[in-house]
Amino acid sequence: MPSPSTNALAACPICGKPTVDRYRPFCSARCQEVDLGRWLKGGYRMPTEERPEGSIGEPEDNEPAGRD
Repeated sequence: MPSPSTNALAACPICGKPTVDRYRPFCSARCQEVDLGRWLKGGYRMPTEERPEGSIGEPEDNEPAGRD
Protein backbone atom coordinates (compact mmCIF):
# COMPACT_ATOMS: atom_id res chain seq x y z
CA MET A 1 0.00 0.00 0.00
CA PRO A 2 1.43 3.43 -0.93
CA SER A 3 2.40 5.87 1.77
CA PRO A 4 -0.11 8.67 2.55
CA SER A 5 1.98 11.24 0.71
CA THR A 6 1.80 9.42 -2.65
CA ASN A 7 -1.12 8.93 -4.96
CA ALA A 8 -0.99 5.55 -6.73
CA LEU A 9 -3.85 6.51 -9.06
CA ALA A 10 -2.21 9.62 -10.51
CA ALA A 11 1.00 9.51 -12.51
CA CYS A 12 3.56 12.26 -12.91
CA PRO A 13 3.15 13.77 -16.40
CA ILE A 14 6.94 13.96 -16.81
CA CYS A 15 8.21 10.54 -15.71
CA GLY A 16 5.11 8.47 -14.96
CA LYS A 17 5.91 7.74 -11.31
CA PRO A 18 3.16 8.11 -8.68
CA THR A 19 2.57 11.72 -7.66
CA VAL A 20 3.56 13.13 -4.27
CA ASP A 21 1.11 15.52 -2.58
CA ARG A 22 3.83 18.12 -1.96
CA TYR A 23 4.67 18.35 -5.69
CA ARG A 24 1.32 17.39 -7.18
CA PRO A 25 0.71 16.78 -10.07
CA PHE A 26 4.40 15.82 -10.18
CA CYS A 27 6.43 13.29 -8.22
CA SER A 28 9.36 15.54 -7.29
CA ALA A 29 10.81 19.03 -7.44
CA ARG A 30 12.95 17.90 -10.38
CA CYS A 31 9.89 17.01 -12.48
CA GLN A 32 8.26 20.30 -11.47
CA GLU A 33 11.31 22.18 -12.74
CA VAL A 34 11.49 20.16 -15.96
CA ASP A 35 7.86 21.09 -16.67
CA LEU A 36 8.48 24.76 -15.85
CA GLY A 37 11.47 24.80 -18.19
CA ARG A 38 9.40 23.34 -21.00
CA TRP A 39 6.68 25.91 -20.37
CA LEU A 40 9.10 28.85 -20.32
CA LYS A 41 10.80 27.71 -23.54
CA GLY A 42 7.45 27.46 -25.32
CA GLY A 43 7.33 23.67 -25.37
CA TYR A 44 3.59 23.67 -24.74
CA ARG A 45 2.79 26.39 -27.27
CA MET A 46 -0.08 25.63 -29.62
CA PRO A 47 0.65 26.56 -33.25
CA THR A 48 -1.62 29.24 -34.65
CA GLU A 49 -1.80 31.50 -37.66
CA GLU A 50 -2.98 34.45 -35.56
CA ARG A 51 -0.51 37.20 -34.80
CA PRO A 52 -0.48 39.14 -31.53
CA GLU A 53 -2.15 42.55 -31.69
CA GLY A 54 0.26 45.27 -32.71
CA SER A 55 2.71 42.87 -34.35
CA ILE A 56 4.75 44.17 -37.24
CA GLY A 57 4.56 42.27 -40.49
CA GLU A 58 2.52 42.02 -43.63
CA PRO A 59 -0.90 43.74 -43.41
CA GLU A 60 -3.97 41.64 -42.72
CA ASP A 61 -6.45 41.09 -45.58
CA ASN A 62 -8.84 43.64 -44.06
CA GLU A 63 -6.16 46.28 -43.43
CA PRO A 64 -5.18 48.74 -46.19
CA ALA A 65 -1.61 48.41 -47.41
CA GLY A 66 0.70 51.36 -46.71
CA ARG A 67 1.95 53.66 -49.43
CA ASP A 68 5.32 53.01 -51.02
